[in-house]
Amino acid sequence: MKPIITAFENSPDGGQGLARDMRVRWAMEEVGLAYDVRLVSFKTMKQHAHTSRQPFGQIPTYEDGDIVIFESGAIVLHIAQHHPGLLPADEPGQARAMAWLFSALSTIEPTIVEREQVYFTERDKPWYEDRLPLIDDQIRSRLNPLSARLGDADWLDGSFSAGDLMMVMVLRRLEPEMLTEYPNLAAYVARAEQRPAYQRAFAAQKAVADAARAG
Repeated sequence: MKPIITAFENSPDGGQGLARDMRVRWAMEEVGLAYDVRLVSFKTMKQHAHTSRQPFGQIPTYEDGDIVIFESGAIVLHIAQHHPGLLPADEPGQARAMAWLFSALSTIEPTIVEREQVYFTERDKPWYEDRLPLIDDQIRSRLNPLSARLGDADWLDGSFSAGDLMMVMVLRRLEPEMLTEYPNLAAYVARAEQRPAYQRAFAAQKAVADAARAG
């Protein structure tokens, strides 16, 4: 039996690889793990069959025998811990890779997502034009040390790891203009996007979006 993940039947991102199932698809491809996908609609995501696996009615979920987990970070970490290819062989290196994975989710991503939400929910408000630069400054306060730490290295800590995978996926959510302010981070993302495993994962999720548009 292959693991089963859930993904949007019709993703809001239209196949740009921003939905969080992309993170799990990429991790699976990196370790050479075959998987099946259960596509869910927004209506299905709120029904008991899905919320019994994901209490908040979101995607992705991961099922492999008796193991049923949710949250993209938890799923990627589980895959990395049970299949070689996404964590260093030494324990200190593994710990650092996990720290980068969690920093992507806890330190870098929240303000980026906040900026996305503000655009959709507050752009008609009188304070929008004043608030946006404040959020941008908050994002830069995270990107500045990240850029300094990466420097001219290919990856954050030696070889490519689950930490890089998650960090790249988070950085892809940035406004393109802001990412270009950090040439080494832009090159970092571009380098990751050239990995064959990334390209296979991107093609797989885009095929779902293309099929949804075709009707």
